[in-house]
Amino acid sequence: QVQLVESGGGLVQPGGSLRLSCAASGSIFSIHVMGWYRQAPGKQRELVATISSGGSINYADSVKGRFTLSADNAKNTVYLQMNDLKPEDTAVYYCHADPTYWSKNYTALERDNYWGQGTQVTVSS
Repeated sequence: QVQLVESGGGLVQPGGSLRLSCAASGSIFSIHVMGWYRQAPGKQRELVATISSGGSINYADSVKGRFTLSADNAKNTVYLQMNDLKPEDTAVYYCHADPTYWSKNYTALERDNYWGQGTQVTVSS
């Protein structure tokens, strides 16, 4: 019922910048939380940054001061501006959304967690 489409990512040198985008679409009624997680090889998926419907933003300590999360509520889209990238930022980045959405036939509201397909970010010289 909800689709997440990610864009951005790629290969960048240490100290460089990248911007990730994630657009949610479908029978969305509202989005409670939306943001980014990442998973490096051999490690668990971890939170990078999330934004609530009220505008509260939560960052992982490791990215504070370097990454900036913003949202365009009208487009159900979040953006992650990543500056001063480090090799340890290398990971697959996943968009996450916690929406309330209309069921098939628009007869009821449901709520669930959705994940994007992931986009690779590689920081290397």
